[in-house]
Amino acid sequence: MKRIMLTVSYDGTAYNGWALQKSTHNTIEEMLNRAIHGLTGEEVQVIGASRTDAGVHAYGNVAVFDTKSTIPGDRFSFALNHILPEDIRVVESREVAPEFHPRHCNTEKTYEYRVLNTRTEVPTKRLYTYHFSMPLNEAVMQEAGQYLVGEHDFTSFCNVESQAASHVRTIKDVNVRREGDEVIISVTGNGFLYNMVRIIAGTLIQIGRGKGEPSDVQRMIEAKDRSAAGPTAPAQGLFLIKYVFVDGIPENC
Repeated sequence: MKRIMLTVSYDGTAYNGWALQKSTHNTIEEMLNRAIHGLTGEEVQVIGASRTDAGVHAYGNVAVFDTKSTIPGDRFSFALNHILPEDIRVVESREVAPEFHPRHCNTEKTYEYRVLNTRTEVPTKRLYTYHFSMPLNEAVMQEAGQYLVGEHDFTSFCNVESQAASHVRTIKDVNVRREGDEVIISVTGNGFLYNMVRIIAGTLIQIGRGKGEPSDVQRMIEAKDRSAAGPTAPAQGLFLIKYVFVDGIPENC
């Protein structure tokens, strides 16, 4: 057996999220499992590094699976892309050490949330941005975001249905910038809770429109109460941009 790592890009619009679910087969993991079975004949279940919600997109989610196939690791991407639906692509594949597990590593993840800040919606962007028609002050949003940097208990920025054992996470960087008609919120951290980035986005949007001050974010963190923070922004504006394995990826030598 050998372990293969896939870096996966997908348009999440048509799917019920990344992870396998009992109620539906329409997930990214299910599509990967089916494609691998179609290629190798093996029944496999990929192990994903990060679960994304329904409608969320990714440039670089990561998954691993074990196989007896003789296909070289770097050729799986090419072969699988001939089987996968056109809104899912494996951008890189490689063989890794058998013990490598993407959720048991020291990682940094970067998400971006994209807000279309125009008076009128743009139909071609409706699936990949959240349209917000009121003026946003990205400088104020940037100031507010700096209160999130560091190690904190992010209970206020987590869905109440979260089953995480701890709500303590470390945010390394928050950057808010405007590119044309879009305000882009970029967040890098060592891990994220259920809906955490979408709640951060909803909170910064609220402050950016003038409802509250940047320093209010500190009060929200200290409250450790979901009701203290802003709303959960819609899924379609969120992109998982990249994974960085801080200690490297062990190869199968």
